[in-house]
Amino acid sequence: MDRRESLKALALGTLSVGTILSATGCEDKKTTADKNDHPNVKTAGYGRTPDEVSRDKKLMEEKFFTDAEMKTITILADIIIPADEHSGSASDAKVPEFIEFIVKDIPEHQLPMRGGLRWLDMQCAKRYNKSFAESTAEQRIAVVDLVAYPGKASPENSQGVAFFNRMRNLTATGFFTSKMGIKDLNYIGNTPNEWDGVPADVLKQYGYAYDEKTLATCLKIEDRGKLMTWE
Repeated sequence: MDRRESLKALALGTLSVGTILSATGCEDKKTTADKNDHPNVKTAGYGRTPDEVSRDKKLMEEKFFTDAEMKTITILADIIIPADEHSGSASDAKVPEFIEFIVKDIPEHQLPMRGGLRWLDMQCAKRYNKSFAESTAEQRIAVVDLVAYPGKASPENSQGVAFFNRMRNLTATGFFTSKMGIKDLNYIGNTPNEWDGVPADVLKQYGYAYDEKTLATCLKIEDRGKLMTWE
């Protein structure tokens, strides 16, 4: 099972997207939607109070990560959820922007995220004399594999494991709560349908049937057979 399928199973299984949101501190009351269809940016008329709208606007105007850190986050997010035949990558779904917003909205993420990004660069510097972003794709995967599987990770990489777990959770949350991610899950939510009335066999069992007027005005049913009136 590849990384995308693993994350999809996580989102659809006992640890649902709602659970991930809770685990990462990203509660529903903190989410919104913007022109990029991502639920983390202010927009009017989506159930926010004026104070919340004002706070969201203020957070959007602030910047926490440096350009170099955002580049690393983008690369790492796309390693976690790459593009495939079904949909785009994490960065296509605006996950890096989502993470930037979340660390401002929930400051407890700031130190672990910045420290983890630094950890990645230090590991690459020791091995390849480059930053994570400057390393080759193969070199990046080699470093990620050190921390992507907690059960196999060495104790000395525990800091990296903790960071990657957080990054993976944020990436999964950002992707699977985006328009693209919801489509990738094939989640359609509540949709209008067409009720064709009580099944014919049930009506027959109890000696009922729809009259012509009901069929014509309320139901779209054809070939119901011989009609009977309600008794």
